[in-house]
Amino acid sequence: MTPTRFTRFAAIDWSGAKGDRHRGIAVATCDAGDAPPTLVAAPDGRAWSRRGVLDWLAAQRDDALLAGFDFSFSAPFVTRGAHLPGETVATPDARALWAYVDAMSDDADLGAASFLEARRGRHFYLGAADGAKRDFLHWRACEVAGDGTTKPSTVYDAIGAAQVAKASFAGMRLLHHLAGRIAIWPFDAVPPRGALVVEIYTAIAARAAGVPRGRSKLRDAAALDAALAALASGPHAPLPAYDDHATDAIMASAWLRRHAADAALWHPPALTEQIAATEGWTFGVR
Repeated sequence: MTPTRFTRFAAIDWSGAKGDRHRGIAVATCDAGDAPPTLVAAPDGRAWSRRGVLDWLAAQRDDALLAGFDFSFSAPFVTRGAHLPGETVATPDARALWAYVDAMSDDADLGAASFLEARRGRHFYLGAADGAKRDFLHWRACEVAGDGTTKPSTVYDAIGAAQVAKASFAGMRLLHHLAGRIAIWPFDAVPPRGALVVEIYTAIAARAAGVPRGRSKLRDAAALDAALAALASGPHAPLPAYDDHATDAIMASAWLRRHAADAALWHPPALTEQIAATEGWTFGVR
């Protein structure tokens, strides 16, 4: 089924940083039509917390909302037969992985840095002391789909500007707390009503908006409006600051609105039942 019922669209630029508040989190929403997306402020006016995002989303569970998070929803499984080979607790599917990460992490605000640090050198690369970085490079099926838009990093690489590990494993804790309250694609079927959460990758939105490869970040009003126009959106209201997090969220929410009814994105040929259950898929990878 290709859903066409969504009337609101949200994109969340995520963060796995330590602490309780995160300037790296931005939330943008837009309605059906061509009105530009707008940023959503945290309820208390401060920087967003991860639990604040969880509460905000849960409060809209009955809305026709399609929400995209920019982190990896699971770890590679298919090619290795396990998410974390050799762990004493098996995780046969992504939901089990989310529960395991949550149970084994006591970080503030749904963080997961301690989970990675406790397994460095065994599963995660945090520096040269852990051995050769190439030994930690494993990818999910959707990350090697071959279209050139998928994530270049891997959830086992926890060092460097491109790493997605900390954000993704913190995100898995959020998904564990969200499961059963809001459907999460493709682990859940698209429900006939209510909100739905998908994994997105802002570089895919940037390519669709005509942003050149290697220059995916929009840091001024003119560049953001050009990207929005390419996504059939009107120009945005001026922002206090043009940081990557805010512009990524605004651009990605417009992209999600424009492509939410694209059947090819809901039915990628390589998405098997096993992949859907264990690894998930990035919405936008064909």
